[in-house]
Amino acid sequence: MANEDRARAVSTGATGIVRPPRVRLDQPKPPRRRLVPDYDPEAFGRLSERIARFLGTGRFIVWMTLVIIVWVAWNIFAPSPLRFDQYPFIFLTLMLSLQASYAAPLILLAQNRQDDRDRVTHEQDRKQNERSIADTEYLTREIAALRMGLGEVATRDWIRSELEDLMRDLDDRGALFRAESDEDR
Repeated sequence: MANEDRARAVSTGATGIVRPPRVRLDQPKPPRRRLVPDYDPEAFGRLSERIARFLGTGRFIVWMTLVIIVWVAWNIFAPSPLRFDQYPFIFLTLMLSLQASYAAPLILLAQNRQDDRDRVTHEQDRKQNERSIADTEYLTREIAALRMGLGEVATRDWIRSELEDLMRDLDDRGALFRAESDEDR
């Protein structure tokens, strides 16, 4: 009650005019009540993926088959007062429909989450491929520049072949000089 009296005293001035309470900008707003409960979407998504993974296994098929067999056997062979679902098995049909109505959205949610992960992975792969292509093009240009530069540089093999050619020329000249000197004698 003291807070209400204080709020009323603040909101009425000497003139008696009621003013709205001041909004404090230096303090967070008090939490409002919500009709929808709070939940962690990631935790719910992980749970739906686990359920979808289980629904897609042979183990689920085996368990579901065993439950249905036990259900039908109980409702056929059990004493009449203990049977809870008579022959057309309407309650069993209802339970299976309920299970299917929950399973389908959970499976779709899990698929959507997987699609999102695949999209992110695809984008990362695309960026990595672009970087690899850029690196490859850069290295190709560098190799071409080195080849062009090596065309102007004397390599060991080129020098060796030039020296061999000079040696042959010297041997040929030496043979010519010897032949001329033998003729002069």
